[in-house]
Amino acid sequence: MSDAVRGHLDGRVGEWSGVMGLFLCPASRLAELITELIKVKPPKPIALSLVIDTGLGGVPKAVSIVESRSELLALRMVEMPAPSDVDEQWLERVSEFVPEDVIRVVEPRRGGAEWLDGVRRVIEHGSWPKLRCGGLSQENFPSVQEVADFLSVVSGGGVAFKATAGLHKAVRYTDEQGFTHHGFLNLLVATARSLSGRDVREALASTDAEALTAEAKALSDQAAHAVRGVFASYGSCSLAEPVADLEGLGLL
Repeated sequence: MSDAVRGHLDGRVGEWSGVMGLFLCPASRLAELITELIKVKPPKPIALSLVIDTGLGGVPKAVSIVESRSELLALRMVEMPAPSDVDEQWLERVSEFVPEDVIRVVEPRRGGAEWLDGVRRVIEHGSWPKLRCGGLSQENFPSVQEVADFLSVVSGGGVAFKATAGLHKAVRYTDEQGFTHHGFLNLLVATARSLSGRDVREALASTDAEALTAEAKALSDQAAHAVRGVFASYGSCSLAEPVADLEGLGLL
């Protein structure tokens, strides 16, 4: 936790602070985070995304703890996995527990047509759906078709989404374990194509860094803002690696 806090605070004042998003912290480690922040005394509260790993019933207590330490933390987002059946009653409880001015991010369990139905219900309820792009096993990596289907639903729903896990590099690649990772630049270009009715699958499957970079650079200001309004956030284990990738591609 101390390393994470130090890295976040350094990044917040560094050359590329403009790409820094929220600090993600599991609810189960909130006490650790507060202890570290008391030690370092940040000049302004850290903008926080609270990741609920303690069940929906743990949300009120976690939110209350964050709000009681407003000199250290500013709650901006609450993220949580959804049950296999994302029903209205469960979503209503999410709305009840999360303050109105805080973004709600809900991750429906991927798999089959029911997954996309869950994504639609999350959107209809006014929350952001979350797309998990990787993990510790092959099953955690969605296929190109699954990501394309997700983008089709989200682009037509007029809502933002958050991506998480697996997006370690800008461009699609296969790691030493044989897992093929989606690239965050692929996802950005695919979102642009989804909004304009073009071939999303090709953008997701591409490993041509030069072509993806050129397509991203060619976006008009209006198109770029539209993409940013849909692909609004993604979680990364590192600030330095994505920045290094983007610098290498001439995108920063």
